[in-house]
Amino acid sequence: MRILSIANQKGGVGKTTTSVNLAASLAAYKKRVLLVDIDPQGNATMGSGINKQDCKLSVYHVLTEKNTIEDVIVTAEQGKYHLLPSNGDLVAAEVELMQEIGRESRLRHAIKRVASNYDYVIIDCPPSLNMLTVNALVASDGVLIPMQCEYYALEGLSALNNTIRQIAKLINPRLKIEGILRTMYDPRSSLTNAVSAQLRKYFGDRVYRVSIPRNVRLAEAPSHGMPALVYDRNSKGSVAYLALAGEILRQEKEQQAQKTQATGI
Repeated sequence: MRILSIANQKGGVGKTTTSVNLAASLAAYKKRVLLVDIDPQGNATMGSGINKQDCKLSVYHVLTEKNTIEDVIVTAEQGKYHLLPSNGDLVAAEVELMQEIGRESRLRHAIKRVASNYDYVIIDCPPSLNMLTVNALVASDGVLIPMQCEYYALEGLSALNNTIRQIAKLINPRLKIEGILRTMYDPRSSLTNAVSAQLRKYFGDRVYRVSIPRNVRLAEAPSHGMPALVYDRNSKGSVAYLALAGEILRQEKEQQAQKTQATGI
């Protein structure tokens, strides 16, 4: 099982869009997927077709250990994946966790309970580096960072990069940057191309070959409570996220082959 956090402390870069559509795309590849919404705004929950207001139980109850993760997981019928939903209750979790020992590992322990049920766990993080994001990073194998190719984008990356390094050093040594995903990508813009070149210079092959274009259908899908893949399978956005899922699966296959080879030598 692989656990990926979709994180960037900058808002509006496509974290939730990526979380929902990557979960649906991996499910389309017949992978067993759990999407964890750890953002109090609950947008990934709504975008998966689950009304956050109707959720009597949410990820808040899991983090505060009021309920087990098995009690809280629901099925997102549209995207054919499972969901750990979120809503405004989650704001209280940060305050409640302040006094608790081992507070940064609550999500990791919860996911361990259901690890054998899934091939992939995708975590949609809030747009800040708070205790909720720390819980997500401590639970994860890798961080997928969606970002727009704009002037201030690289500045925000350094703070996130430092947080990832600190958590890897102190709590979760397996944590690494899984990949940088360029979102709302417009190849006609010279600024886009300049920032893209800078990203490749610093991060090399960790920048995904796939980029996500600006796409109307991708923007419309959440208001209908469904992933773009269900809303319009042939849209450019849907095709791009399917390609991203394919690239992630390919990379994992290659890494496993290298590990097997190294073990055999």
